[in-house]
Amino acid sequence: MGINPVQLRQLVISPALASIGLGGQAAEELLMGTALQESDGGFYLHQLGQGPAIGIFQMEPGTHDDLWATFLSRRADLSAKVSALLMPGQSRLDQLAGNLLYAAAMARLLYYRCPEPLPTAGDIPAQAVFYKRWYNTAQGAASVESYLQRWKAAFP
Repeated sequence: MGINPVQLRQLVISPALASIGLGGQAAEELLMGTALQESDGGFYLHQLGQGPAIGIFQMEPGTHDDLWATFLSRRADLSAKVSALLMPGQSRLDQLAGNLLYAAAMARLLYYRCPEPLPTAGDIPAQAVFYKRWYNTAQGAASVESYLQRWKAAFP
């Protein structure tokens, strides 16, 4: 396991989402589950093998860049909030690996632009299905079952 899941949620996910105005228990749980599934809760900062995914949420560069080009570029207020999380002297893409607040904000934005509302807080099975549909996609290697297994291991 990577970063202590309670600390990851309290010290990274919750403040990151609050800083961009997209927090709440359901969003925090979904991002916690995403980090657990994608990087074993922060154990990996770059995709194993030859894959391009970066950071604890394993966001691909194309997804990251598309969020800026087609979503944040049309939302100046939200763009400013996300930009406030950036560290100087490093590209936005490179910050997905080392800037946990920024990585959490970007993962939340991926879910925010989905046409469906987030599953309710506490409904981890529904969150697993939502993750698989909108974050990992049908072509991705993850499964609803593995998401639930990781969640249960982190929060017995």
